Amino acid sequence: MNEVFDNIFKGRGNFYTPSLDPGNKVYGEELVDEMGSELRLWDPNRSKMAAALKKGLGTVPIKPGSKVLYLGAAQGTTPSHVSDIIEEHGVAYLVEFSERAMRDLLDVCERRNNMVPILGDARKPVDYSWVEKVDVVYQDVAQPDQVRILKRNVDEFLKDGGWIMVSIKARAMDVTKEPKDIYKEVEEQLKDDFDIVENLVLDPFEDDHCFIVAQKV
Repeated sequence: MNEVFDNIFKGRGNFYTPSLDPGNKVYGEELVDEMGSELRLWDPNRSKMAAALKKGLGTVPIKPGSKVLYLGAAQGTTPSHVSDIIEEHGVAYLVEFSERAMRDLLDVCERRNNMVPILGDARKPVDYSWVEKVDVVYQDVAQPDQVRILKRNVDEFLKDGGWIMVSIKARAMDVTKEPKDIYKEVEEQLKDDFDIVENLVLDPFEDDHCFIVAQKV
């Protein structure tokens, strides 16, 4: 097992994070004992960030101690791995609009002190304006106005020189256009404010998705 990024390990062609809640699974993932530490398999079919890692992602700005604003936390699958990476002295602020998803997310957060669940609309960051400045804004919100939502939260919460990690679902933005054209349009919308470091297509793990990592300029 080799460490490829801070608290992200690779072995047997898969990626793992060290469990912050040993002995417990979040979404039925495999648990592996490695040199006395418990690692959680990061399923690329259940997490777009894991899919990006499988596709060769070379930049992960989320590190131990990072403060992360996560937009579209859903039931907590990827956020739980983010929680593993940032460790106890980091914090992940998790915004989710669906009350049903929030119930599942709360179950995960109850066992992890570095996860802060927020029932709210990512279009209205004023509703969680108490959140501190963060190192990374992570967005997984499949909406036509996704970029506008992202920029609004970046303006409010992202530190100077901070990073964004964004999952783009092309068909949610415009079903009449080719996904590759959507990806280029998103880059155009971001390039004035961000230095785009990576833009990876996530097929076959996620159809018509790309994953963007960029730094605020």
